[in-house]
Amino acid sequence: MSSENLAGRTIAGYRLLERVGEGGTAEVYRAEHPERGPCAFKVLRQRLRGDPTAVKRFLREAGYGSRVRHPGVVRTYEYGEADGLHYLALEWAEGKSLADYVHRAERLAPAQVGRMVRQLADALSAAHQAGIIHRDLKPENIIYDEATERVKLLDFGIARDAELPAEERLTRTGFFVGTLQYVAPEALSGELVDGRADIFSLATITYWLLTGVHPYTGRTPRELFQQLLTAAPVPLNQAVAGLEFPAALEAAVMRGLARDPAKRQPTVVAFAAEVDAGIAAGPAPKGGGLLDALKRAVGRRR
Repeated sequence: MSSENLAGRTIAGYRLLERVGEGGTAEVYRAEHPERGPCAFKVLRQRLRGDPTAVKRFLREAGYGSRVRHPGVVRTYEYGEADGLHYLALEWAEGKSLADYVHRAERLAPAQVGRMVRQLADALSAAHQAGIIHRDLKPENIIYDEATERVKLLDFGIARDAELPAEERLTRTGFFVGTLQYVAPEALSGELVDGRADIFSLATITYWLLTGVHPYTGRTPRELFQQLLTAAPVPLNQAVAGLEFPAALEAAVMRGLARDPAKRQPTVVAFAAEVDAGIAAGPAPKGGGLLDALKRAVGRRR
């Protein structure tokens, strides 16, 4: 059952124009502010307003996002409580989610993937330098603007402060956070992770952008969970029949997917640099782009 629709109301100076999205914890509105112009306005869902932990997590997301200042990160304007509502006002980023863009795109060339990865690495590096580990990097949490070819990172809902004492964490030990298709293996036990977990997630996104499939083939959460803990990812050049990439590019992506964090690149920027070098090491694959790869993958399953 959908909660109340706040469109038409003015909260903390923001005129809510229309509801554009909703998740498990918050609803998102397109809003207008007299000084800032178009904004995104997140409101904690009605059923969670009396839950102290949910409120603390919502405010934590707002606080973490406000600490990261970078062109590749959706800017946090302000957050607080007004009219009994906990809210978060954000920059309105033009474009669609990267997931939506890829599903519509006819072709994603390796060079385009490289540009996206480089931008994401710069944004994540800014977060890491601010002491923030994202932990939920995935295409749905990335905005892509086709007109400018720019990506922006958003959603620090389950981010972690690298300096936060263990007793202040809101995640229970033994429970992982993140999206299973993109989460780092070391996060599956709910243990404390560092920036190398974001490298694994970025490497998974890179793999998916290049091939249209994921490095682990589990069809159920249980299967995928087990593979992440015990199995090796499918090598990049074996992901889709007939689709081949330079060996250096495959090596860079697979290094980022190493189960042992110590075997990955030391930073997200180093990962992006290796991907760039790998792309430069050879021509674009003759097999075409993402659409062709997806067609071949579908054909193999028939």
